[in-house]
Amino acid sequence: MQQRGEANIIGPMLRLAFVLIAAGVVIGFARLASAAEPLSSRNCAAIAFHPVAPGAGNGEQEAGYYKSRLGRIEVRASVKNGTVLRYYVSLDGAVLAPIRTSLPPLVAACAKAKRLTPPLHPESSCIGDRLVVMIADADGHHYLLLYARHGHAWHFCSAGHA
Repeated sequence: MQQRGEANIIGPMLRLAFVLIAAGVVIGFARLASAAEPLSSRNCAAIAFHPVAPGAGNGEQEAGYYKSRLGRIEVRASVKNGTVLRYYVSLDGAVLAPIRTSLPPLVAACAKAKRLTPPLHPESSCIGDRLVVMIADADGHHYLLLYARHGHAWHFCSAGHA
């Protein structure tokens, strides 16, 4: 009778061990899945700006600003002889330093969702007839990317993070 009693204890213990291992695997995969954030309005946004008017005065000109939870996002232009040389983004008055490393995949997914070109290689001259600042929140950083439109095509200009 003792052998039969031991068999009854081992069977439920094996089932319990199997259930615990399966639960651990499910929780592990759930954590991995949550690490890949889905796009939403909280982590992907695009703000449109008009360019500086032709014939603007020399120096630094403000094309526009947007007050967000990150701070005051400004699109500024460097103007010489009434012609815009380039546009750039500043946050709370500080020019964003360019990012030298590769951007997280969520940033490229955000650009695709907003119908912008992938942020692979920035253009040397950032001028256009329409401007967009894309904000992507990934890996605990807020990435701000500047795009300029030439005709019907959007071109990636620069990227920085707050």
